[in-house]
Amino acid sequence: MIAAMSKTVRILLTALVVLAGSAGAAVAWAGRPAGPQAPADRPVAAGTTPVVRTDLSSAESLPGTLGHGAARPLKGAREGLVTWLPAPGSTVTRGRQLYRVDDQPVPLFYGSLPLFRTLATENTTGRDVHVVATNLKALGYDIGTQPRTGATVVVREPAPPPGPADPAPGEPAVTPEPPVTHRIVVGKGEDVLTRTMVRAIRRWQRDTGLPVTGRIKVGDALVLSGAVRIDSLAVQLGDPAQAELMSVTSTAKVITVQAEAALARKIDKGDKVTVALPDDDAAAGTVTAVGTALRTQDGAPDAAAPNFTIAVTVDNPKKLSRLDSADVQVSFAGETHDAVLVVPVGALVALSEGGYAVQISGGALVAVETGMFAKGLVEVTGDGLAEGTNVVTTS
Repeated sequence: MIAAMSKTVRILLTALVVLAGSAGAAVAWAGRPAGPQAPADRPVAAGTTPVVRTDLSSAESLPGTLGHGAARPLKGAREGLVTWLPAPGSTVTRGRQLYRVDDQPVPLFYGSLPLFRTLATENTTGRDVHVVATNLKALGYDIGTQPRTGATVVVREPAPPPGPADPAPGEPAVTPEPPVTHRIVVGKGEDVLTRTMVRAIRRWQRDTGLPVTGRIKVGDALVLSGAVRIDSLAVQLGDPAQAELMSVTSTAKVITVQAEAALARKIDKGDKVTVALPDDDAAAGTVTAVGTALRTQDGAPDAAAPNFTIAVTVDNPKKLSRLDSADVQVSFAGETHDAVLVVPVGALVALSEGGYAVQISGGALVAVETGMFAKGLVEVTGDGLAEGTNVVTTS
C-alpha cells in the first residue's frame, strides 16, 4: 500500500474499527440515545493515546536479497575444443581472455553488437568495425584518424579466382576479372577498417597470443556489454567450444526484490530507495530495473501469486564491500503528508450513519475525516480535534 488502500485492506480496517467501537457504550453521536448493545464474548481492552502532529509517509518496506543479479548463459562462437576455462567467482574485464580454444585465447570486448563477419578488407565499414576500433583504442592501440560520418570510402574487394590456367582444346582462354570496387558512405555509429587500424589489429594479435593476420574472424573475440563475473561452468576441458560454455553475471552487486503487481506498478526505474543492511547500517539506493514478467517466489508463472522482480543498486558500493550476499530490507518511498494529525487505526470508530469518529477520553464521539493510512496510523481531521487531545484506542 503506497497511495491508496486495496479493497481487502478497507474490509479489514472496517472490521478493526467496529471492534474498537465495542469498547464504548455505543456507536452513536454524542447526545443521541444509544441503542441496545449485544453482549461481547470477549471484551476489548481500551486505553487512551494523544493525537499527534507528525509527517506521515506511505513508504513500503520489502525484503530483498543481495547478490550479483541473474546469471545469463554465454555461448562460444569459434570452432575447436575448449582448452582453458576461468574459475567460478573470478572477474573478466576488457581485453582479458574469457576462455581458450585450441590453446588460443578468446578475449572480451565491450559493446552491444557481436562480431558477425570476418573483417579483413581495407575500408570495410560498419558498426562491427566500430566495436573493434573502440576496444583497440581503449586497450591503448593507435587506430589513427577515422573518416567522418557521411564521408565516402572506396572498397576494393579481391577479384574472383581465375579459371583453369590451361583451358581445354577448343575452349577460349579465361580472362581474369578485375577487382570489384564499391563506394561506401560512412553511416552514423560506423567506423572504417583503415590501414592504420589493420596495423593496430596485428599488434593486438601479437600481444594477445593470436595468429598475427591483421584480420578478425567471428569468434576471435567475444563482445559483451561490460565486465562479467563467472557464475558457473557448463563444459569441461576438451568439450566443443561452439556450445553454452558458462553462466556469467554483472560484476556489480545487485539487490533483487519481489513485489506484488499493485506495488510494482508504482515503482519506476530511477526511483530512490533506502536499504537496511545486516549490520544495522543504511544505504541509499536506486531502482535499476523493474521486471515485466509476473513470477512466483520460485520463478514459475502463477496468476494466483504474481510478483515482479525489482533490481536495486546501492549508490555507494563501498557500503557493500564486506558483503557478498545477504538478506536486506528495501524501503520504497511513497506519498508523504507533512505535519498532519494522526491517531492509531484502533482509535477509529465506525458510525452507523457511515464514516468514522474518534472518542475523546471521558467525553463524546467526534466525527473525523480520514486521510493517509500508514504504519498502523491514520491521518484525521475533525472539529475540536487538536494535537495532544487524548482519545480512546484499542491499539
